[in-house]
Amino acid sequence: MNNETLLKMAYEATERSYAPYSKFKVGAALLTEEGKVFTGCNIECASFGGTNCAERTAIFKAISEGYNKFVKIAVVSAGEIFTYPCGICRQVLNEFAPDIDIVLDDHGDVKVINLKEMLPYSFGPSDLR
Repeated sequence: MNNETLLKMAYEATERSYAPYSKFKVGAALLTEEGKVFTGCNIECASFGGTNCAERTAIFKAISEGYNKFVKIAVVSAGEIFTYPCGICRQVLNEFAPDIDIVLDDHGDVKVINLKEMLPYSFGPSDLR
């Protein structure tokens, strides 16, 4: 699947975002090795600790459906900036796909960054073996 299609799906996911507090709507589209896409949006909660990011929503949906090998993830926001995964999302991505490509968009300026660039010296499952 090309980056443009994956980004389009991520933008569509922002429309389902529940962000009444931050007003910062984020969408993600996660591509599995099998070619299936799982989308996610951020879901806020009045008790902020209960909030979940778009990336983790997509990952958790995929894992709960039996998929655990991921190729790339597109992450976008309704804002006018590149929207990078937060630290927690980077750690969760590292858990399941330490070599995943992250596709970002800022009004047609597309950037692809590998997670290893975003999370150097990571700690993951291999460290616990």
